[in-house]
Amino acid sequence: MDTGVIIAIVVAALILLAVLWFVGRKGRERRYETRRTEAREIRREAEVGRAQADRTRAEAEAQAAEAKRQDALARERAASADEQHREARERHIEAAKKDPDADPDEAAAQFDREHAQPGTTGTTGTTGTTGTTGATADDTDRDQSVEHYERTDAPGTERERRFERDEEGEVVRDEEYEKPRSDR
Repeated sequence: MDTGVIIAIVVAALILLAVLWFVGRKGRERRYETRRTEAREIRREAEVGRAQADRTRAEAEAQAAEAKRQDALARERAASADEQHREARERHIEAAKKDPDADPDEAAAQFDREHAQPGTTGTTGTTGTTGTTGATADDTDRDQSVEHYERTDAPGTERERRFERDEEGEVVRDEEYEKPRSDR
């Protein structure tokens, strides 16, 4: 073989290698650009998902705060009602102490029977059972805490709520249970 043919073959091979390298490089750049575009799209979708998650979390926190506010308001109203009920009971007993024909212990027992207060099992109706147990007039030398029990039967669910107050009227324990009715 001629030296000129060998040189031509080597030059042709080098040119072919340079063209293949250049085409490979361009192909790789196109693949990288496609992957960059896909990565940008995935990042954008992730950002939209994160924004939606933040919005959902904020809505859930707002709902939880409203539920806590409603619960606190309900507890406050229940405490106020309990306080008013206790005061009414005390006024009945006070009136019985002033009346020479009435017995304070009998008045307290009658009030408790009529109003489902301390020492009774509660009243039963279509909505369920409610009752309160705790300190009575006979307990004045003992613990003055009051335990309240409330049960409500609603269609499909049963609810129980128990809370206990200390002698100052502060709630020291509050528990609420809800479960689906098992007899339906």
